[in-house]
Amino acid sequence: MNPVLLLVDIQNDYFPGGAMELHGSEAAGGKAAELLSAFRSRKLPVIHVRHVSTRPGSTFFLPGTKGADIRPCVLPEDGEAVFVKHFPNSFRDTPLLDSLRELNPDRLVIAGMMTHMCIDTTVRAAADLAFNCILAGDACATRSLAFGETAVPAEHVQAAFLAALSAFARVDTAASICASLP
Repeated sequence: MNPVLLLVDIQNDYFPGGAMELHGSEAAGGKAAELLSAFRSRKLPVIHVRHVSTRPGSTFFLPGTKGADIRPCVLPEDGEAVFVKHFPNSFRDTPLLDSLRELNPDRLVIAGMMTHMCIDTTVRAAADLAFNCILAGDACATRSLAFGETAVPAEHVQAAFLAALSAFARVDTAASICASLP
């Protein structure tokens, strides 16, 4: 068995005081930290993906800012891969696919931020690339959205996206995932 943990965009701007605070980011970050600790204690591979925004007019994850830094609760250690992306999909224009092919995981455990954007696109891409995906739903966070005159609370956005992503990944809790690790 060779699971790999993929932590996506767990960066300061998504936490309280950041430029794009997400609902439940502190709790989700704590669950991601639990996963990270479990993988590290078993000496299993971990990959961090960090978004740096290069799009004109961007308001968060700006290059060289503290907000673009990985959150201290999941800081990479020596030997853990860190890939920088500029698009929601963690595979687009990054070495992630090549790295995963080398590791040849039997399971790709995914956790991270902005469930409705970067987690959604990354999980769907991973599934399309034939990875067996497990999404730690409680180690992800999102924000409230609006469509026309309809306000959609963050809790509903989170539930809807986790429900939809269950077609591409097994959605589970961090604790359950940790308990299932070899």
